[in-house]
Amino acid sequence: MPAQKLKRFLDENGIRYVAIQHSPAFTAQEVAASAHIPGRELAKTVMVKLDGTMAMVVLPATKKIDLDQLEQVTGVRTAGLASEREFQAMFPDCEPGAMPPFGNLYDVRVFVDELLAVDEQIAFNAGTHAELIQMAFDDFRRLVNPTVAPLAWRVKAHV
Repeated sequence: MPAQKLKRFLDENGIRYVAIQHSPAFTAQEVAASAHIPGRELAKTVMVKLDGTMAMVVLPATKKIDLDQLEQVTGVRTAGLASEREFQAMFPDCEPGAMPPFGNLYDVRVFVDELLAVDEQIAFNAGTHAELIQMAFDDFRRLVNPTVAPLAWRVKAHV
């Protein structure tokens, strides 16, 4: 079962979490609806390449990544989306596209949009398209040590 590596890590670190089973869903919005969680409270993991190096960006399911902002935050010249073919082998215990935002378990740097840090809880795919993990954001931050920054598209005021 794909979530075992993650659950073992959480258990070894004494983390309280809830595993939520849901009917199979493949887009972040479908997952949120299937699990009865508001889309803004569900985190999705987006794989990117930063000057050719793989990294994870974790965003609210309702948001899209701002690649220009990611370049500014990371200081790289080029940030772009990675194709599933490029990263699938990095997550052999996960279903394609369902990797949890625990890059530290896969030797991948993690960046989290600041909107997720506002909530007490974070929910995310547990390595499968039919299970989520929900846990305290503070525990997630302590275990993963992500860079938290504004990474999602924002509505800009016209001046």
